[in-house]
Amino acid sequence: MPKRDYVESTGNVFADLGLPEPDEALAKAELAQKIVAIIHERRLTQTDTAVILGIDQPKVSTLMRGRLSGFSIERLLRFLLLLGRDVEINVKTRPRSRSQSRLMVA
Repeated sequence: MPKRDYVESTGNVFADLGLPEPDEALAKAELAQKIVAIIHERRLTQTDTAVILGIDQPKVSTLMRGRLSGFSIERLLRFLLLLGRDVEINVKTRPRSRSQSRLMVA
């Protein structure tokens, strides 16, 4: 078998990089991606977005650049609600085939 010059991903880049709380980091990134998509879809300026979300424009800029350390999952969920989206949280039993539970954004 030939030697591979790459490592297959686990599906979570944050876990692959060995960062702490990788599931939470991935969920926050996916939520932020949805928020940014809505902002672009609605053609909102950062100033308009700041008014809707109740934050200042520099925080909108930070969010849009993917710097998410200052944003909790709860806060990102609230932003989605303020942008007119429904949010569903579905809790289910982990399959026996997987050793650990996970957090996902669909």
